Amino acid sequence: MNIYKVLSKTLLLIIFFFSGVNLSASSASDKYFYAKKNYTTAVISSNRKKEIKYLRSIITYGTILSKDVSKYQKLLNKLEKKTTSSYRKSSKKTTKTSKKTTKTSSNKKYNISSVKVQDNAILINFSHNISKKHLKFSEYKKSTYFYDDFQLKGNFKDASPTKIKINGINKIRISQEKYNSLKLSIRNKYNTKSIYIFNKRQIIIKLFPKNTTKTNKTKNKIINKTKIKKVIQKVIMIDPGHGGKDSGAVGPRKRYEKIAVLKISKYLYKELKKDGYTVYLTRTHDKYIKLQNRTKLANKKNADIFISIHANSIAKRKASSTTGIETYFLSPARSERSKRIAAKENQSDMQSLGYTSKNLVLNILNRSKITSSQKLAIDVQAYMLHHLRKKYGKVIQDKGVREGPFWVLVGAQMPSILIEVGFISHPSESSRIYSDSYQRLIAKGIAQGVNSYFSKN
Repeated sequence: MNIYKVLSKTLLLIIFFFSGVNLSASSASDKYFYAKKNYTTAVISSNRKKEIKYLRSIITYGTILSKDVSKYQKLLNKLEKKTTSSYRKSSKKTTKTSKKTTKTSSNKKYNISSVKVQDNAILINFSHNISKKHLKFSEYKKSTYFYDDFQLKGNFKDASPTKIKINGINKIRISQEKYNSLKLSIRNKYNTKSIYIFNKRQIIIKLFPKNTTKTNKTKNKIINKTKIKKVIQKVIMIDPGHGGKDSGAVGPRKRYEKIAVLKISKYLYKELKKDGYTVYLTRTHDKYIKLQNRTKLANKKNADIFISIHANSIAKRKASSTTGIETYFLSPARSERSKRIAAKENQSDMQSLGYTSKNLVLNILNRSKITSSQKLAIDVQAYMLHHLRKKYGKVIQDKGVREGPFWVLVGAQMPSILIEVGFISHPSESSRIYSDSYQRLIAKGIAQGVNSYFSKN
């Protein structure tokens, strides 16, 4: 221990001694763990003031206990810098309104920063958060061609017009029709059945060219063998949500979430086994399992990814009008809706989570895990939509890829996602969720999304 640390520790001991605080090892230890637990809660609720408060406590008591608190000191420094800079920005806004107006107008000149091609997807990146109002979609057939037109609310510097190339697609063209209206048009000899996903500041348009789905039998055999060799070492943990005394959401005609998600999980298990993965289920029958035990099992089996399957629900007044599938990855929730969904999934076992499990939420700060989980979520969401819309069409709503503080994902030491397979509270959608055909299709979509994720990562 260097002299700086010795002096710091001595000074802290003197301060606490004269302030009448009991500095027994057990007392300091209790306060250290209490501060870490409360810091975790502050991270999830995005309460910056409390994050700073409890980080200071962690550093104080951690120093007394001779713990390495350097990472907490770095986090505190970052938060304090952000707080200072945000204060400066707010003061500038109030004193220099004319400058702010000038900057905003120049920033808004081009709000679409880039249009890229990745595999069979077109990625449109915005300079701000977007919603469904930023896109209008239409599809039609003219002469011998199928058209998919996307009208985007925004302007792109490099739209001149520009042609984009994707193998198996005849023509993709982008053009700035009006100041705030960018058109992306896809023309092909057959219907590509394109789907689109909203992801914060990005719209992902996924295409399905024939040459990627139809090959001769010989080629298929080669592809399958290669795929199996490639993924045979990959381990996947599937977690059917709820179970036993925890029924999850209950839809019309006593349709239970725990039953539907178990059936989907079993179909997914079979699909992934066929592709050569090593697959485990956290439960194989109607059994209650604590949240922290689900990820413990995944960690014990050294799983490469963790997939938790759930069904959504909403209050009765909106039940008949709200449908759709969505995929979540672990991160502090940014929207009230994400917090509400997370609270619903967390409530059954929240009280039983001890310090160790709660503290693992600090994995949120591991950016690489968040990025991997987000990539997995995007692929799975895209392929679920593709397979379900083959049979049910546009009635299957895309609720997007989102982030949220789901406790079932907290302890996972690998990329992890939580899938909401639809709204069991909706009269028609709950019927679909309970049907064998829907369950098989959504399992195929998840499996194909997993294959896509591993092939790219």
